[in-house]
Amino acid sequence: MQKVFFDVGISLDSYIAGLNGGAKNPLGDGGLNIHEWMFKQKSFRNHLGMIGGETNNIVNDIIENTFNRIGANIMGKRMFIEGEANWPEDAPFHCPVFVLTHEKREAWVRPGGTTFYFTDEDIQVVLEKAKKVAGKKDVRISGGARTIQQYLNAGLIEEGVIHIAPILLNSGVRLFEHLDKSKCTFEIENVINSPEVTHIFYNVKTNGQK
Repeated sequence: MQKVFFDVGISLDSYIAGLNGGAKNPLGDGGLNIHEWMFKQKSFRNHLGMIGGETNNIVNDIIENTFNRIGANIMGKRMFIEGEANWPEDAPFHCPVFVLTHEKREAWVRPGGTTFYFTDEDIQVVLEKAKKVAGKKDVRISGGARTIQQYLNAGLIEEGVIHIAPILLNSGVRLFEHLDKSKCTFEIENVINSPEVTHIFYNVKTNGQK
């Protein structure tokens, strides 16, 4: 059954990005350090058209399984701005990406199967379009924090994965800062530990959902 989920890295003090993020400083001050565990894995490097990397480990498998389940992505304009300036020509999605923005722009087709669609429609309308093009695969609410919060507050996310890196940023962008706690609850489905990161898999229940 098709699912809507988010999957993010986070610091030990609950930040998904540092301050001063932008095209020249993706993920803000110190934010890239949250994902050091991922950058060295073969499945991640292959997804970006890079060679090498570690394999035959549970972390590599988690990354590969995540990529394999995604049929479409939804992201906010800020995440796109940071990525557009830093992603390789073969953007690292290989499926449709819907960008929430008021900027009018034609669809941007990239090599490798990624097409960015720019829209200011209601988030539920965008989600229905993403589900349609995703086929039997899942839809990932990619970020940033505000976009994930919007979909959580609307009760539209069913699963979440948080990868906790043992680092401290001390300041930055918090994942749940604007979340209405009356809208949803989180139930732990699984926890997988590795030396560099802890992966927590959640079922997300909207208020009143059995």
